Amino acid sequence: MLAFVLRRVFQSLLVLLVVGLVAFSMFRFVGDPVDNMLGQERTQADIDRLRTQLGLDQPFPVQYFKFLQGAVQGNFGVSYRQGRPVADIIAERAPATLELAAVSGLFAITLGIILGVFTAIRRNGVAANAIMTLSLIGVSLPTFLIGILLIYVFSVELDMLPSFGRGDVVDVGWWSTGFLTKSGLMALILPSITLGLYQMTLIMRLVRSEMLEVLRQDYIRFARARGLRERAVNFRHAIKNTLVPVITVTGLQLGSIIAFAIITETVFQWPGVGLLFINAVQFVDIPVMAAYLMLISVMFVAINLIVDLLYFAIDPRLRVDGRH
Repeated sequence: MLAFVLRRVFQSLLVLLVVGLVAFSMFRFVGDPVDNMLGQERTQADIDRLRTQLGLDQPFPVQYFKFLQGAVQGNFGVSYRQGRPVADIIAERAPATLELAAVSGLFAITLGIILGVFTAIRRNGVAANAIMTLSLIGVSLPTFLIGILLIYVFSVELDMLPSFGRGDVVDVGWWSTGFLTKSGLMALILPSITLGLYQMTLIMRLVRSEMLEVLRQDYIRFARARGLRERAVNFRHAIKNTLVPVITVTGLQLGSIIAFAIITETVFQWPGVGLLFINAVQFVDIPVMAAYLMLISVMFVAINLIVDLLYFAIDPRLRVDGRH
């Protein structure tokens, strides 16, 4: 177990180094931030002075090494656009994105598993077939279109829910939350459904597929032959063996919720790190872009490590075979 964890941690560090290198390299071709930071009447002396101040005159390996050195310490440099530490800016925006991701993830996992199990058990029922048909909407339609449709129906036509913004927030220490206000909770509904609908349909269809496969196994037939109730067969035997592949996809989908929150935050003007990244791209704010991608990479790597560890807790075969 310890050797497995150490091996995964080492692999994770290599992945982060490669991702940081690729991201930092690509941003060099996005544009020159000096063009956006100086006015039209700038002189060459002004350009040289600003490039030296930002460290852009140094070789690329030196810039990348300094970025990694600061990132390990939680220092991602200073935003070219706002002139403030990037870590402070992300800390201000992170609560909005994390709360949106948490609600979306809870919506996707809970409803996905429940509907997946239901459609597997009642696979020939009218309700199950209707749910599977409607689930194609969540898979087929792009996220931004779902968001626009929800805004049109619930904000424009019905005037029930807000179409943009986060609503009123309350500061709890350094954390700003919308969970404690009515407008904050109302503002969460549409973007969380928009962000979680695609993941919910994927989880639901995966659970249904795995559940149907498990229900065809011999030990399920044996359990029924022993006279066990259908509820016990489904929820004590079948669903437990369905969880291993579901955990893998669910873990990756939770990571993609934060990564793909960019689109949802843009549609609903949600003040999170996704919208911050979009604004940073427009302004060629390289420190903000690099910090965002590094944090997303850390999150994905951490989720993958947690998923691997959960295998040992759920599947006893992996605990016996130490090579996995």
